[in-house]
Amino acid sequence: MKQRNAKFEIGQIVRHRFFPFRGVIFDVDPEYANTEEWWNSIPQEIRPSKDQPFYHLFAENDESEYVAYVSEQNLVSDESDQPIRHTQVDVLFEKADAGHYRPRADYRH
Repeated sequence: MKQRNAKFEIGQIVRHRFFPFRGVIFDVDPEYANTEEWWNSIPQEIRPSKDQPFYHLFAENDESEYVAYVSEQNLVSDESDQPIRHTQVDVLFEKADAGHYRPRADYRH
């Protein structure tokens, strides 16, 4: 297995490359670590490779807030400096600078 370094980091605000949602990264898997059922639910024509980092996001779109699991190839940095409204963000993070949150001192990952 080849070693991959994650392109994005905990607390970084990212958006999906194709779908209209954005979020804050709260965890990273060095490669795909979800179920086969979830994997197979992704349409084959956009299904990413499993051997790349996958990110857990406190995500939001115009209608709702949720947790997303997204491959590195499908994320881009969000530099809009707009806050994330997901309710878990304020529990675990505090605003740092544009595009980033910092884990709260009392949060142990």
